[in-house]
Amino acid sequence: MAATITHPRPASETLDIYFLEMRAKLLEIGATLDRIDRSARPEEVVADPRLAFIREALAVLQSAGPERARRIEELYSLQ
Repeated sequence: MAATITHPRPASETLDIYFLEMRAKLLEIGATLDRIDRSARPEEVVADPRLAFIREALAVLQSAGPERARRIEELYSLQ
């Protein structure tokens, strides 16, 4: 059984520290997906496993619970 890692820093402080960085990364992902959608022949990548991985990883990020990074890494290891 995996040990849960806790941090002494309050959650609100962690959010204060990392919010802008997280926001920038989310905007970058959204912009890249928009570029794919606007590109010539976007239907060519609909079945691409890399895009499927991105969609699955985004679903993991939306889910509740700990260890999201581990779960995404496990998705990647299945590729």
